[in-house]
Amino acid sequence: MNNLPRLTIIVISPISAGSLIPSFPHKGNKMIRWYTLGICLLELLLMTHTFRYHFRFDEPLIQLEEDYNWIDLIDFHWRLGIDGLSVGLITLTGFVTTLATLSAWPVTRNPRLLHFLMLAMYSGQAGSFASRDILLFFLMWELELIPVYLLLSMWGGKRRLYSATKFILYTAGGSIFILMVASSMGLYGSSDGPTLDLQTLANKYYPVALEIVFYSGFFIAYAIKLPIFPLHTWLPDTHGEAHYSTCMLLARIPLKMGGYGLIRINMELFSHTHSLFSPWSVIIGAVQIIYAALTSLGQRNSKRRIAYSSVSHMGFVIIGIDSMTDTGLNGAILQMISHGLIGAALSFSAGTSYDRIRTPFLDKMGGMAIPMPKISTMFSSFSMASLALPGMSGSVAESMVFWGIMTSHKYSSTFKIVITAIAAIGMILTPTHLLSMLRRMFYGYKLLNVPKYYFTDSGPREIFILICLFIPVVVIGLYPDLVLSLWNNKVEAILFRLFHE
Repeated sequence: MNNLPRLTIIVISPISAGSLIPSFPHKGNKMIRWYTLGICLLELLLMTHTFRYHFRFDEPLIQLEEDYNWIDLIDFHWRLGIDGLSVGLITLTGFVTTLATLSAWPVTRNPRLLHFLMLAMYSGQAGSFASRDILLFFLMWELELIPVYLLLSMWGGKRRLYSATKFILYTAGGSIFILMVASSMGLYGSSDGPTLDLQTLANKYYPVALEIVFYSGFFIAYAIKLPIFPLHTWLPDTHGEAHYSTCMLLARIPLKMGGYGLIRINMELFSHTHSLFSPWSVIIGAVQIIYAALTSLGQRNSKRRIAYSSVSHMGFVIIGIDSMTDTGLNGAILQMISHGLIGAALSFSAGTSYDRIRTPFLDKMGGMAIPMPKISTMFSSFSMASLALPGMSGSVAESMVFWGIMTSHKYSSTFKIVITAIAAIGMILTPTHLLSMLRRMFYGYKLLNVPKYYFTDSGPREIFILICLFIPVVVIGLYPDLVLSLWNNKVEAILFRLFHE
């Protein structure tokens, strides 16, 4: 049992199981839904069992790894590994994907393809977080793009083709930089042949100019994915048109792939250049918090307002990563986990509200709190979590980022005070645009042009999804060490390498 390739099973099971869906009866929509949900639940149970019994929290190194030869000529191996940095994000992927497949149950148009694409996307995302070969990382990164494009173009809104095309142009364009830089790194200084192993590449040293080029190439790809201002414009368009089940996956997991790449590749492989560019990244993160919060306030579309709110929250991730402190980096990772849960819940809540009133525009909403109290309560609760209400996960994450940048020894006192002040203004603006959205949706005048039979409150399935997302948000907010212990030693190892090279 211990010799089973468990990581390989975790990565390939979703897409393999999804490939069986076309063999289902043409009228077996209900069977497809339950089958997909069952696969996701089994996958999540396998993850939990594997990480519970094969992951030790007292070591910063990879505790579970697999390595199978693939192409000898270029040293291309099927290398997978789990450490503290990836275990939380893979678990988040499994948890949110399971709930997203449950949220897609009302979709009746071509459910066979829909559920296959969701499972294929699952494999790509899990594979990206588990890859320990830089070419395999690229392939998994690309595998995630095709399902997203099809999910957008087939089940989106009126401008779905425009949004899907913009998404693929941005993200595929960024992926080219990963391929070019990864190939160059593998070939550089390899007297024994090219190597693509991340562990081997982490011990290589490059001339300063070449390292800056490599760092910049990866940074562009991750800046698009995270996204980082000004390469963020694909996200609001995509989020505004996608079905909410796709939004739960698209705007919550791929964003974390960008942050993960910045830590796993840029920080670990190019520590000198990361230290050199970190002040500029901190400035970009602070500007992004303010810019996206102000832009969100001006959005009439509720889904686009939530999307810009996500862009603003990613600014805290950038500041935490570049704070060069243990607390700040831990806070950045916690912010990615927290936002993955809260953002998925807000996307789902906005989508279910749209299903009732058939409009995403805030100036056409109002008075929904009385006929739909459950939706109102859950939407308001997650909005409070998003604006960092104490006792919620977002509050702990943002507080750690603030403390990390304020205690950093890399920056001057003036710089730290200015950055903290700007980020604090962003925290003030976040309640402004979220509370304004709640006021317009649930209070004020009543909806006049919506038939009364649309005023149905959340059913058991919808409440179950929201409660499943709400519980970890509160638990992490009250006891953050429950998850911080997963990656704290890995963070210490990254920073030790960063300051001792």
